[in-house]
Amino acid sequence: MKTNKKVVILGGGNGLSSLVGGLKKFPVDITAIVVVSDDGSSTGKLREEFNIPAVGDLRRVIASLSETEQLFQDLLNYRFKTNSDLNGHTLGNLLLTALIDISGSLSPGIEAISKVFNLKGKVLPITQDYVTLMAEMTDGTLIEGEHNITKADKKIKKVFYKETPYIAQSVIDEIEQADLIILSMGSLYTSIIPNLLCQKVKDAIDKSKADVMYICNMMTQPGETDGFTASQHIKALNEYLGNKKVSKIIVNKGNISEEVLNKYLVAEQKDPVIVDSEELENMGVKVVSEDLVTLEDGTIKHDALKLGLVIFSQLTL
Repeated sequence: MKTNKKVVILGGGNGLSSLVGGLKKFPVDITAIVVVSDDGSSTGKLREEFNIPAVGDLRRVIASLSETEQLFQDLLNYRFKTNSDLNGHTLGNLLLTALIDISGSLSPGIEAISKVFNLKGKVLPITQDYVTLMAEMTDGTLIEGEHNITKADKKIKKVFYKETPYIAQSVIDEIEQADLIILSMGSLYTSIIPNLLCQKVKDAIDKSKADVMYICNMMTQPGETDGFTASQHIKALNEYLGNKKVSKIIVNKGNISEEVLNKYLVAEQKDPVIVDSEELENMGVKVVSEDLVTLEDGTIKHDALKLGLVIFSQLTL
């Protein structure tokens, strides 16, 4: 019996959850490996109070991979708006925190909630440890905490963990067995690269037979990738990879109106990522260019279903 190809995706934030939400529509075996160093909002409060890894990105991915009714996915992402201590917390974050307390660690809690919400795929934290993301800036400043790194308004030289995280064998096994390894779109230095900071992960990527593909961001991110072209995104990723580097990139060729781009520039100081195809080709990177842009409430997004189709088509070549 023919088995589906195994796609292992490393990332975090809304980018990863959007990607898996589209890819689950296709006959592939999905494993999402999720960064757990977020220290903002509901996640940050729960991290500090219960001394646990960040659960927010895990919750987003679990909701996106769920095959239950949309109502239950909405419940996981429901955020309380109240004058009490519940304000700002999401129900899914609270559920995961409770399951960690009941089961004693993160992985059994994820397994339990995955069964309840009937996930089409696996969700694994990059580590089950409480980890703090650090950054050294080009001016020599050291910044502690993901939220502070993004808000520092300084150019990042490198990121690393304050602690040495333990990487579970299940994470290593999934990477080594992958047919395709994807580095998701999302915050480059605070959502994607933190998955590549451990030698065991780099070694597993090198040991796998899989190509490494990057889903390129459509817009730059202030405080992380100001002025970055597509090739500069890949060069940054390659600095943290082992011997095996990014060999494929998916980029958007769809049109974004000047009106929307101007709103982004004024309100968020974000510019479109320039796809410097010649430089990418000189680096030996295969460029897959498709119309992937969509607008949701005026926000630029990847069309998750189209993106899933493009990834699936690459698996069948």
